[in-house]
Amino acid sequence: MARPPNKTGTSQIILALGTVAAVAVVGGAIYQAQKLSDEAELAMMEVIPQQAVAEAAVTAPMVPEANIPEPKVEIAVQPETKTTTMMKAPKLPSLDQSDDFVRDRLLLRKHRADLETWLNTDDLIRRSASYVDGLSRGVVLSKIFPLTAPEGNFTTHREGEIIWLNAGNYERYNSTVAVMTSLDMKSMAQMFHFIRPLLESAFSEMGYRPRQMDGIILQAIDNILATPIIVEPIKLNRDSVAYQFADPDLEALLPVQKQLLRTGPENTQRLQQKATALRDALLNP
Repeated sequence: MARPPNKTGTSQIILALGTVAAVAVVGGAIYQAQKLSDEAELAMMEVIPQQAVAEAAVTAPMVPEANIPEPKVEIAVQPETKTTTMMKAPKLPSLDQSDDFVRDRLLLRKHRADLETWLNTDDLIRRSASYVDGLSRGVVLSKIFPLTAPEGNFTTHREGEIIWLNAGNYERYNSTVAVMTSLDMKSMAQMFHFIRPLLESAFSEMGYRPRQMDGIILQAIDNILATPIIVEPIKLNRDSVAYQFADPDLEALLPVQKQLLRTGPENTQRLQQKATALRDALLNP
């Protein structure tokens, strides 16, 4: 799973929101592997053009840095006297042996059945790190995690020469969004701090330092929060078999943000509420 930090991936929060306190998780809803019938849709709205990938490899992006504070606990030293100390680092398995350890602890929390399916893979921590790294750069790495595919087929309708995105498409993502929004973000933040050494190891394999890991996680969340809420019908253009947003401002959004738009305004708002809660829980442990 290791890869150079400055190369852009080609294909969603959460587990990142799952294992990295979900960022992956929040965004995850949106970032599922698509059915074969959706390949034309993906070609324009999810996949980064090869030219863009090449340019990204030449121009090294600046890696954000931040500091997610470690949680503190109060312990009684004498009656009615308290002092603050840092939490002791937990005993963790090696990165290569961490799958069952992480999976079991995530599933101890209240969850929907689909979460078990999402976690039924190997290299959970490395996948989470790669997934969140992609989200921080606006890239949807849908092949990293086998998340729930949207229900039904992508549909549009015409009014003369105008192509509209059917609002019924939004319901295709309801099940996945429901899994994301069922997660408790304070609990996910606690999980992040608990397994932080494992995450740092996975990010280190990609060439990132701890402060860069923190910056990447927060940037991934910020990309979700910066997605506009579009309540009016959305116009599309079609070039051959692929669709684009007719509004150039929407078409210029990051791939992850365009994917969020496809879930609809209500689902986007739900995910942004969870992203806000996760950010607050990470920065105010």
